[in-house]
Amino acid sequence: MSHIDSAPSTPGKFKMEKSTYFNRVRWHTSLAKLAMWSFVFLGAILIFFFRSPASTPVPADLSRRSLRTYNWGGPVWEKRVRASARVRSRNGFAVLVTGAAGFVGTHVSAALKRRGDGVLGIDNFNDYYDPSLKRARQLLLERTGVYIVEGDINDEALLRKLFEVVPFTHVMHLAAQAGVRYAMENPGSYVHSNIAGFVNLLEVCKSVNPQPAIVWASSSSVYGLNTKVPFSERDRTDQPASLYAATKKAGEEIAHTYNHIYGLSLTGLRFFTVYGPWGRPDMAYFFFTRDILKGKVIPIFEAANHGTVARDFTYIDDIVRGCLGALDTAEKSTGSGGKKRGPAQLRVFNLGNTSPVPVSDLVGILERLLKVKAKRNIMRLPRNGDVQFTHANISYAQRELGYKPTTDLHSGLKKFVRCFW
Repeated sequence: MSHIDSAPSTPGKFKMEKSTYFNRVRWHTSLAKLAMWSFVFLGAILIFFFRSPASTPVPADLSRRSLRTYNWGGPVWEKRVRASARVRSRNGFAVLVTGAAGFVGTHVSAALKRRGDGVLGIDNFNDYYDPSLKRARQLLLERTGVYIVEGDINDEALLRKLFEVVPFTHVMHLAAQAGVRYAMENPGSYVHSNIAGFVNLLEVCKSVNPQPAIVWASSSSVYGLNTKVPFSERDRTDQPASLYAATKKAGEEIAHTYNHIYGLSLTGLRFFTVYGPWGRPDMAYFFFTRDILKGKVIPIFEAANHGTVARDFTYIDDIVRGCLGALDTAEKSTGSGGKKRGPAQLRVFNLGNTSPVPVSDLVGILERLLKVKAKRNIMRLPRNGDVQFTHANISYAQRELGYKPTTDLHSGLKKFVRCFW
């Protein structure tokens, strides 16, 4: 069982506690008391507006909605950052994990901390899905000693400060705007996070000394409209089917550029449909489970001519092992002060399960585990960026990372359902 599967708070049951304080407040009719509280309130406002911590301005552009005003800096903050990133094992790493309050980020951060690496997280807690789930993951990590700095990867000053406080040996870059369909609603957020944010992170990493080795999350979506299966890292990836896929493909090209010019060691990981406890509510397995329990109709997509839609579902623990394997085999960057000193490592790996499962079979497994019959609505696969199938060739990751998935879909969903309830 995963080290966080048995945590007391679960995504299926998690609700933010509502304070009852305001229900107990009573207005005082005394004019003197009213005046006193008015002065206190006015003083608090003045203190708030006239203090000057480092912060990031709030943008008016909705496509940049992940940027907010964050407070950071100061001796207490730096002490907490150092404590979280302190290495406690021999030959351990000091790792900056971006998107640490995300699904994969939480599991990877906990695994790194458990084995003695120093881990510091950063996350902007945006509202693509309910931020309360991210806050619950944050609390989970805090109990393991991982501190998550609330900030945005586009905040250059913050990133530079973090590297000033901690000489990170590695960066696990998992922050991204996820989701294929949402790109049709808010395309700017994908460019902002997946392209601009990645470039900003690389700009900071290229100039620090020593440069860290970087492992980052690409996506199986880069294979786009490919029809050759299973997907291999050597296959073409110039036919993206969604803006999300296009931004991930752009990230791979950007990584090549920074590796070539600045000597950054970069390893890209193409994840294939990750699932498991503490997962994202926008993923099919998650909202299928929720809606089946509520008696709601769930959509089952099929391709043209009643073609099967299938996914290479990969359990989160297998993905974590792949991420750690990539970190452990990452070579040092070769640049110094923004100048390349020699050739640097550049790799891309598939991390999948190698066993595509039709979505209809996924629903059948959930029905048996939940002991509830699903209300199915068979629908045509929409033209919103979804592809008909994914299937990973993982021979390269097996050879170089020792990657070997061990969890089949039934076993993985059983663990998820246990935590969901």
